[in-house]
Amino acid sequence: MPTYYPFMRLAIASLVCAALLAGCGAHAKSAAPSKTAEVKAFEGSPPALAAVHKQGGQLLGGGTSAFNSRLAALKGHPVVVNKWAAWCGPCREEFPVFQKVSVQYGKRVAFLGVDGQDNDGDAKKFLSQYPVSYPSYSDPNLKIAAEMNAVGAFPTTVIYDSRGKIVNRHLGPYTKAADLVADIKRYAQ
Repeated sequence: MPTYYPFMRLAIASLVCAALLAGCGAHAKSAAPSKTAEVKAFEGSPPALAAVHKQGGQLLGGGTSAFNSRLAALKGHPVVVNKWAAWCGPCREEFPVFQKVSVQYGKRVAFLGVDGQDNDGDAKKFLSQYPVSYPSYSDPNLKIAAEMNAVGAFPTTVIYDSRGKIVNRHLGPYTKAADLVADIKRYAQ
């Protein structure tokens, strides 16, 4: 038996590591409303917000110029921008919060995503699993994130007021819809 002992220890250690890694791969369930419920929630949205909703779940290119053009088009409306990545566990955990709150507030607040340091294939796959009512901009080199001063932490959420000024930066995930709603009520004017 002593000759098998090191192998048993290695096998047990491998099983423990596999169990721990499996737990790290657990993700929150999608909280996306049905398309019918989403359409009903957005009826009567202002044109600039309706344009955002039409691109829901899409990954857009164009870099900082496209992102800045969108922000300019949204002046007059508060904007909530969530920087995320498909590889980011905390980002995955918070996506159901954004799925709910973006529909709840989407008639008066614009929501946008910024997919940072990711590849488009993984990002599109993730967006098909966790559809949101707004588009995300591909940001593989974090140039958009740099303009928002949101390079370091994943996820980061930035709130712009209706004049287009950054009024809040939240580092880390929103784990409860009530926390995101509180920040929207406090900062999105």
